[in-house]
Amino acid sequence: MSSERVDSESKVSGNQANIPAHIRRELDIDDGDKLRWRIEDDGTIRVHVVQQRRDTFDEFDGYDGDRETAVTAEHDAWGVDVE
Repeated sequence: MSSERVDSESKVSGNQANIPAHIRRELDIDDGDKLRWRIEDDGTIRVHVVQQRRDTFDEFDGYDGDRETAVTAEHDAWGVDVE
């Protein structure tokens, strides 16, 4: 990407600036994503998109065992085993 190219401009309002829609789409930026800002030695700004789309159970494949449980009888409201 050429440093001379201007893809779009945004106006700062208060302490916020909008990210143009076509840039959000191209970089797949969505609600909840974070932007990491870094000022380079030459004064340019580098922005890294950190996508936050991973939820707690994204990699959970489910319980594949055969043990049944009576959840309300065997666990308290926090999911801790009742002794």
